[in-house]
Amino acid sequence: MEALLSHSFDYLSSSSPQKIRKGLRQVEGLLAQLCLSRTNAAANKRQSMLLLGSSTPSSPHSKKLSDLPSDPAFREFFKLQQSFQWNISMRLVASLERLLGKESNGTNDLLIIQTLDLIQGVLLLHPPSRALFSQEIYMNLFLDLLDPSNCPAIQSSTIMALVTSLLDNPQNTRTFESIDGLLVITSLFKSRGTSREVKLKLVEFLYFYLMPETVTPKIASSTSATNTAILGGRGKEVIAAFDRRRGETVNGADGGGVGGKTANGKDSGNTRTTEEKQSLLGKHLSNVQDLVEDLREGGGVFGVGGM
Repeated sequence: MEALLSHSFDYLSSSSPQKIRKGLRQVEGLLAQLCLSRTNAAANKRQSMLLLGSSTPSSPHSKKLSDLPSDPAFREFFKLQQSFQWNISMRLVASLERLLGKESNGTNDLLIIQTLDLIQGVLLLHPPSRALFSQEIYMNLFLDLLDPSNCPAIQSSTIMALVTSLLDNPQNTRTFESIDGLLVITSLFKSRGTSREVKLKLVEFLYFYLMPETVTPKIASSTSATNTAILGGRGKEVIAAFDRRRGETVNGADGGGVGGKTANGKDSGNTRTTEEKQSLLGKHLSNVQDLVEDLREGGGVFGVGGM
């Protein structure tokens, strides 16, 4: 698996669109092999270690999410993602930065979309990697991609990746808010030039954003140690500060605070309630109360894959 990642990282760091596409396909093949099962277990194990770069799995059967943690290949993948050297998210983000610096054309747009889709997949399979987006420089990439000049396909893929980066990570949401993410989202929504498909995804994003936040001990413990390895250097200070604020929430009697309060009623300093976020969003959008009421009635709840 290390050999495959090494080769794919070399391709992703290239300036050649053909090589970047090859690197993306290798990463896609790895994720597909981890999530798809084969009828022949021996062949699956052999190919997961030697092939993995194939972008077209030979079997359509998906593994159950509950089975992944006990799968040897997935465990090896997760272990590798804990290290700076083998973390896929960092390489994809670096590649995305380079693609953003290139002239916009059909080929480049397709590479950006594929990169965003893979970022979404990696963040779902390895949640600790989401800590990368607690830093403004990386969260800003999503906001840049939501520029009205970008095509609807890029905007849609960006919204999906953005949602995944915010899942179970209040600190990432605070970063998103601090760099005027709500202004970018609402401006795009109100723009006459925004496509209907993108507007629908933006509405669903707003439903997602307005949901009350919860931090559980499981989330906290699974991210703390690994985020240091992923971010390194100054990232240690970022994570340490995050953990101090988050500790007030996860140390409550029920193991986690909901809606900005700990079990003892103390402000968590990190999570926000629906009402607090409604107030922030209301500065940019007039009908937020309608969204909140719809959310409380169950109309605004959706799965990541269903956006």
